[in-house]
Amino acid sequence: MANIKSAAKRAQISERNRLRNKAYKSAVRTLMKNYFEAVTAYQSSPSTEAMQTVQDKMSLAYSKIDRAVKRGVLHRNTGARRKARLAQAIKAIEA
Repeated sequence: MANIKSAAKRAQISERNRLRNKAYKSAVRTLMKNYFEAVTAYQSSPSTEAMQTVQDKMSLAYSKIDRAVKRGVLHRNTGARRKARLAQAIKAIEA
């Protein structure tokens, strides 16, 4: 435990930020997983509805990744790499 008041406050702020960052990273992983599941469903039975679902999931994932990068939770290269993985998954099917 910190002996100095400012150190105790910094520890409290660090914990708050850690939990917030953890929530963002978890949400990004969940949205990416949902997107990859939608891509798999589209691959097994292609239809316009399935493609619309894929596009919606991709949009949500891109949005959350961009927000995480903006807030400093993810490095911008990490965000770019994750978005590239999402784009690559659907591009491989369409080709």
